[in-house]
Amino acid sequence: MEVRAVAGPLAATFADVRAAAGRIAGVVHRTPVLTSQALDAACGGARVFLKCESFQRTGAFKFRGAYNRLSQFTPEERTGGVITYSSGNHAQGIALAARELGIPATIVMPTDAIAPKVAATKGYGAGIEWIDRQTENGYETAARIARERGSTFVPPFDDAGIIAGQGTAALELCEQAGEPLDVFLAPLGGGGLLSGCALAMHGTSPRTVLYGVETETANDWVLSFAAGHPVRIPPPMTVADGIKTEVPGDLTFPIIYSLVTDVRTVSDDEVLHAMRLVLFRLKILIEPTAAVPLALLLSGRLGDLAGQRVGVLISGGNVDPALLAEVAGQTEASPAADSGSR
Repeated sequence: MEVRAVAGPLAATFADVRAAAGRIAGVVHRTPVLTSQALDAACGGARVFLKCESFQRTGAFKFRGAYNRLSQFTPEERTGGVITYSSGNHAQGIALAARELGIPATIVMPTDAIAPKVAATKGYGAGIEWIDRQTENGYETAARIARERGSTFVPPFDDAGIIAGQGTAALELCEQAGEPLDVFLAPLGGGGLLSGCALAMHGTSPRTVLYGVETETANDWVLSFAAGHPVRIPPPMTVADGIKTEVPGDLTFPIIYSLVTDVRTVSDDEVLHAMRLVLFRLKILIEPTAAVPLALLLSGRLGDLAGQRVGVLISGGNVDPALLAEVAGQTEASPAADSGSR
């Protein structure tokens, strides 16, 4: 795998991912890897392995990084509590990890966060502070509240402990898939998931070709890859609510830029099509962000992948009920279950 040069050491290492795997063992679910003959055919004959973090605690991969990071808090940090900013999945991950570890948690959330993610965050016992993401900076607000309260601010992706924890998903996938993967894809927002997964893949299967995938309107990583440095975009509007980031992270960008082969984009319509296919063919529910890398694979724009082993990180399954109704209402031509699934 080609490696681009970056200045200075990376924020996390493969050894950190390994250590995180030991730290979260027995607390975080070892999620299943699903396969489907119908999906393989739709992806041009590739052998597709779906790492389904939709079956993770909180319904998304974020619990991995959250528990890894919070479990390393000092006694003083635990007393002071944790504060973060998130539109939903990181919020739930931090809230549950904090509850498990007895740490007070406050989440700064945008007013357009989807209702199920808000309800789950409250259900795990976290307090919520609201902001308008179009006019206020959630990270700055959360950091300010942390300073005022003497709490620890844990960002949703730009943190070494978060990065290492997220990478354990790819570490598991490599073990579960058996033979090495030829290609690996993951959704790309702030970069915590893909940076951790890139470290894991580079440490276990360095020949694997890695792709990050974002939507066309949330293309900060495509622009940043072209420029060779992080590029900020206006707050993006996209159906994939988990990747509405405006700029790559200071810690995640060097890892992804140095280890990931390329970043590609898909349309919102392609994302909804991928969601629909998985719902009707594999009978599993995934959220829009989780469908982003699968949408690229289904598009055929990666070229001929016939016979290649392709890993896809399905990041979560927390879907807005209104969007689910829209997706389910537009049926596939042949919605029968795939007897070769699982």
